[in-house]
Amino acid sequence: MTETSDSQRCVPCSFDRGPPDRWAAVLRLCPKGFLVPARVTLRDVARVAAVSAKTVSRVVNQDEHVTPSTRARVQRAIADLGFQPNLVARSLRVGRADVIGLVVESLADPFFARLTSAVEQEAHERGLAVMVSSVGHVPERESVIVQSLLVRQVAGLIVTPMSQSHAYLAGTQQRTPVVFVDRLPEDITSDAVLVDDLAAGEAATRHLLDHGHRRIGFLGSELRNPTTRLRLAGYRRALAERGIPDDGSLVAVGAGSAQQAREAAEKLLSGPRPPTAIFSSNMRCSLGLVPLLHGSGRTDVAVVSFDDFPMADSLEPAVTVIDHDPELIGRAAADRLFRRLEDLDAPAETVVVPVRLVPRGSGELRPPGPSGGRDSGADGRRPPASPAERDMRPAPRQEAADGARRSGRGRRP
Repeated sequence: MTETSDSQRCVPCSFDRGPPDRWAAVLRLCPKGFLVPARVTLRDVARVAAVSAKTVSRVVNQDEHVTPSTRARVQRAIADLGFQPNLVARSLRVGRADVIGLVVESLADPFFARLTSAVEQEAHERGLAVMVSSVGHVPERESVIVQSLLVRQVAGLIVTPMSQSHAYLAGTQQRTPVVFVDRLPEDITSDAVLVDDLAAGEAATRHLLDHGHRRIGFLGSELRNPTTRLRLAGYRRALAERGIPDDGSLVAVGAGSAQQAREAAEKLLSGPRPPTAIFSSNMRCSLGLVPLLHGSGRTDVAVVSFDDFPMADSLEPAVTVIDHDPELIGRAAADRLFRRLEDLDAPAETVVVPVRLVPRGSGELRPPGPSGGRDSGADGRRPPASPAERDMRPAPRQEAADGARRSGRGRRP
């Protein structure tokens, strides 16, 4: 009879605890007639522990939403079977490369550069490589790039959506899971990791309102961009809360570059009733607006910028920003993809990453006038800090995805 190698050493039938059919799926006969563990999978552990594969995954990933008795049962099955949690071995199907694809808008953008670095780090820790491609502000390139990655049999995809429709991915997600980042996809339901853009627009506008401003401008990119629409909706909601009419002459959208943002800001400020404050809804717009204000001596105009940018904290006044953590977003997106690889049948999930307002000076300027704005006290002092100014710091690295707020829906309402 053929002898087994040391790596396949026979084990006496001490595994036979309970009815034989309970172990039939996870044991095999070696050439000497002993029962030995087969290649144990997560589903085998689930079968032995009499729980779902999702529950085993939660125990392995130290999810707190598991009862102590269930956790103990799963841990016993893991120990009995000698199961070694190995994400790559569990999640990569036969024929798939040990590579994930990452499609971003532009690697020249510091936000996407930092996000990419975080995704690469998370993948590296799991023994995976990342194939990165940039759409380059050309929405039509997205589907071409994604299809080229699918042809290369990547294990999964993380995509910053720019296309007007993602119906081209409708039939692929059961084979190659996709996580969208920064924006929701169009026409399909999928996992996504988003910044809370609506809350960002509200926080920036409320902050300016709290400092006495009533004529607040909005500077943004194209309305086809869902992040612009959500930040504009937050801006309008904050105004409505204070009973301030929505003045369309204060809204300038469509800026696709810093130069276009500069031109739009010039038009806002040259009007008969210019704004005393401006919410710049992305870094590109801020890179057009802030140099314009400093170059023309208009540093009396209050500014809150969504997203930090180089030298923002070195100007006088330094620029108040709505800050978000690209590394946290990248880690959360990678975590969501790896969890999806473990359970292709789970409902789509949206992870919403919080933002925080960082006051530095430009957002705390008061409007011109003897009273410093309608909300000023008689002594001209600044009102108490708004809730938006509270520091909502990101979760620690090891709990990045769990620290983000989660929703069981594939789309934000």
